[in-house]
Amino acid sequence: MTSTETGSGSADRIIESLHDAGNSALESVRRFLDIVNGVFPDVRADNGPRQQIIDSAFKMTEELVGASTQLAERVVKASQDALGEAEKEGGRLSKGS
Repeated sequence: MTSTETGSGSADRIIESLHDAGNSALESVRRFLDIVNGVFPDVRADNGPRQQIIDSAFKMTEELVGASTQLAERVVKASQDALGEAEKEGGRLSKGS
């Protein structure tokens, strides 16, 4: 296995972990909404307390998932950059031998 394949596999694992985290966050919001629906009656009031709580929960989840995605992109980019530098260094050392 080449170091590029190893780096690609690592990136895939990072992306998969963040995908799982995003799914967990969405499932948490679903459970939260079940609780809100059980506590607050659906009075169909525009922008009432129930709707404000639900909207806030979705906004928070979107922000958390977005932050996780940005972090993953940065980690993958940094890993790819480090891998590229290591490969360049390895090439220089091989030529110097």
